[in-house]
Amino acid sequence: MLNTILSDLNRTVFREHKLNIVWVFLSLGLLLSSCGSVPSPKKMNEVVTYLSSDELKGRDTGSEGIEKAAEFLEDEFEAYGIAPFFSSFRDTLSNSSTLAYNVVGVIEGSDPRLKEEYILIGAHFDHIGIVPPKDGDEIANGANDNASGTSTVLELARYFGKQKASKRSLIFAFFSAEEKGLLGSKHLATVLKDSGINLYAMLNFEMTGVPMQDKEYLLYLTGYEKSNLAAISNAYGGSDLIGFLPKAEEFNLFQRSDNYAFWEIFGVPSHTFSSFDFENYNYYHQPGDEASRMDYEHLSEVVSRMIPVIQGIANAENAEIKLN
Repeated sequence: MLNTILSDLNRTVFREHKLNIVWVFLSLGLLLSSCGSVPSPKKMNEVVTYLSSDELKGRDTGSEGIEKAAEFLEDEFEAYGIAPFFSSFRDTLSNSSTLAYNVVGVIEGSDPRLKEEYILIGAHFDHIGIVPPKDGDEIANGANDNASGTSTVLELARYFGKQKASKRSLIFAFFSAEEKGLLGSKHLATVLKDSGINLYAMLNFEMTGVPMQDKEYLLYLTGYEKSNLAAISNAYGGSDLIGFLPKAEEFNLFQRSDNYAFWEIFGVPSHTFSSFDFENYNYYHQPGDEASRMDYEHLSEVVSRMIPVIQGIANAENAEIKLN
């Protein structure tokens, strides 16, 4: 597999990343063998199924359902050895008219110098709650939007929490009130900026539960041309990992997800990874957005392909991701 990936890279990228790629893939094989099944389609199924269950009633901001979701995410963080970033995992929003909070954890980097640089990996965990009934169902369960992205980030947290295999520090954040106007990410970006944190990059995951059709890549990146993150991701994760989706640019998705606040406030590479291409899923913001419609082998592949990407950029001696 490694030879195939390297043969697809151009000579410049090959020279810059060959040693890093070899190190990442060798390390990844050893680590996976020692930590059990990560990623696990079964585990991701369990996460999405719970978060998008009728019990949580669509996880609307300020609801009892999103409270249960937050408690679940906190318990998972603790089980994976993730520390609270603040005094607790909860980060209460200052810009919401109803009580809302993000869930934020951190893994401190292992390198004395590089640990002062942070990579933020995030997804929103709220949804829109109760909607006008369709076929007798009024709960917008939000499996693809965005229990899928939440499960992706949680599985990445499980891997890195168990292995502590990162020189740079990793923040894992689940945003609330995304559906109310990206409030959770706006709040957290402001708080982190005011604290003086050195944010290196922000990687956001949105609607990753269903594969795209007739595409030569696994995921697309919003704001594709604004940085070299796509090229770096493909160098570490394989040349068919990230592609450009014209509709993402047409509908200005770069500014419509939780990456945007970090781009705007920090001025660092901040992008969303997604596999929703406007043609492969017909249940956006509908009661039919159910866990049974997710492709868990696809979700698992997303995580398995993103692990070497995150591990590569988190352990590179020099900052590789640059604004264009």
